[in-house]
Amino acid sequence: MTRFARDEIPAPHVLPSHDTNTHTTMATVGFCGEWFILISDKKLVATHSKQDRDTFVFDCSTAEKKPKSVKDDNSDGGASEETGSDKALAFAVSSSGKLVALTDDSKRLVLFQCEPSWRCISVRWVVRRCTALTFSRAEDELLATDKSGDVYSFSVVEPHREGELKMGHLSMLLAVSMSPDDKYLITADRDEKIRVSHRRSPHNIQSFCLGHQQFVSALLVPAGHPHWLLSGSGDGTVKLWEYESGRMLQSCDLKELQDAPSSEAVAHKATVCRITSSPGARSVAVQCERVSTVQLFTLHQEGEEKLLPHSRLSLPHCPLDMTFDPEGRLWVLMDSSDVPLQMYTLRRDSWECDAGSPEVNRVTEAFKPHSETLEASRGTDSRFEHLFKVSFDNVTSYLQKKQQRLEEQQLKRAKARKASGSKKAKKEEVAGAGIQSSA
Repeated sequence: MTRFARDEIPAPHVLPSHDTNTHTTMATVGFCGEWFILISDKKLVATHSKQDRDTFVFDCSTAEKKPKSVKDDNSDGGASEETGSDKALAFAVSSSGKLVALTDDSKRLVLFQCEPSWRCISVRWVVRRCTALTFSRAEDELLATDKSGDVYSFSVVEPHREGELKMGHLSMLLAVSMSPDDKYLITADRDEKIRVSHRRSPHNIQSFCLGHQQFVSALLVPAGHPHWLLSGSGDGTVKLWEYESGRMLQSCDLKELQDAPSSEAVAHKATVCRITSSPGARSVAVQCERVSTVQLFTLHQEGEEKLLPHSRLSLPHCPLDMTFDPEGRLWVLMDSSDVPLQMYTLRRDSWECDAGSPEVNRVTEAFKPHSETLEASRGTDSRFEHLFKVSFDNVTSYLQKKQQRLEEQQLKRAKARKASGSKKAKKEEVAGAGIQSSA
């Protein structure tokens, strides 16, 4: 059935979406081939994990400024480019690992090539501050979502062409993904909806994946499972979908991860902020905000249970972000100046920490000159707190006031009856006294 693009019914690497007016500093990591990428504050830093190659650094604060000829749309409620903070908001890596895209708070959209060597291909400008990015599998298109609910398409083949409005939503978009065949565009918003649209004709909505009770903060089509979709939410669940039909296959509650030491971490259910899978999707890792554990799953296509809990990694510090490398090892960036990065390898069905890994040492050393960018991301407030729906229990208050009114009315009636009875008794007393007097 064909529907309009603005719906009216209730994995790429991306930084979890946030209110861009707060300029919250975040850190995220990813792999572009063998290049390990760290994006924090205003910088993108890339270092090769296997070879001694020059570290590539891109600083948004010193990047190209918006030309005066480019109109600035402030309808998102934010400031213009001149007052932007230059802090990174989202990034994505192409499926081949040869392209990287980055967007920042000053509304830049930067396209990079990382092989055979790093270079900046283009700097373009988005209409509003972005919340998520993703490449098409063919790597001919880059899609950017924003807090107003719009999706813009940017050409990769023509890297300097302006973006075009692809489709719109009625709610803030928080995550975006693409089906492996580039047929469907999958978007998730603040109003618990996951929408599956035809990429070539976005007004044609294929399905909705409905079932989350809070905003949908993470999406992933796992490698090797082209018809499945994993989603994470502020309701503390991970759900598995057959997204073309919108059918939910499984729901896993992660409330047992709410064992973080911070009392703020348990104010709400654990918010899923990252879902990532290893090559071939042998393993799936789920990270929750401000929770010092990572839940690992395995995916199975046979049997009723499809998303099987495998193990839980207890980390020495809360993770800021995580990613799998091409060899299926899990790299975790942590909120610690002493141990900022750890790598875990699956051996004999158990995840083990490779503390002395030469790759980790090489990457850690390369990032030391840029440690100030990572410091800005440590100890920050929740990125999702403002997205939770606030409920007001006015029914209880109404019932209490109603009961109070009824009690007051009953008291008035009792007083009225008592007063009426007293007057009647007095009249009878007077009347009796008059009869005795006349007698």
